[in-house]
Amino acid sequence: MIVVGLTGQSGAGKTTVCDTFEKSGFAVINADIVAREVMSKGSKCLEETVNVFGDILLRDGSLDRKKLAGIVFSDTDKLRIYENIIFPYIISSIKEKIDIFKKEMYNYVLLDAPTLFESKADNLCDIIVSVIADREIRIERILKRDSITFSEAESRLDSQKNDDFYIEKSDFVIKNNDSLTELKNNAISVVNSIKEQFDEER
Repeated sequence: MIVVGLTGQSGAGKTTVCDTFEKSGFAVINADIVAREVMSKGSKCLEETVNVFGDILLRDGSLDRKKLAGIVFSDTDKLRIYENIIFPYIISSIKEKIDIFKKEMYNYVLLDAPTLFESKADNLCDIIVSVIADREIRIERILKRDSITFSEAESRLDSQKNDDFYIEKSDFVIKNNDSLTELKNNAISVVNSIKEQFDEER
């Protein structure tokens, strides 16, 4: 079984690439969903986070995600503290999900993780694929997609790595400055290359 790590900058088009991989037969582990699971109401991870950051809960006791994002994305030190709390829980859950797919005899698993390198989840992967795009384009996409201000979008991007970081650490890099069709075609090309490599190794 091959585990492919998919990562990239916010607004680069990673979701479309993930969908393309899934339609090509990859089982998908979405790290954002895993993060929501480990931070669910009453969880140990949420309890630890509240102990550090204080009043970040909604009335029903669940996490106020927008409030927490406002705290950690505006302060690099606080972001690192938060990551140190949540990443071990996320990695543990991802390992469990990979084991399940292995037992179910999947050939290909895609780990969709925005913080693949920061969490060291790349150590669980055989191949790394990154999606990047120019900053101005990413900001425009984020503003259309999310209910945040221009300043908040900039703060989010400022907390992320630049193109060179992803290019250096990845086996495949997809640059998405153009059309959706071109992005999908580039993703399919990467899928085919990975499958060819897998077939050669079997």
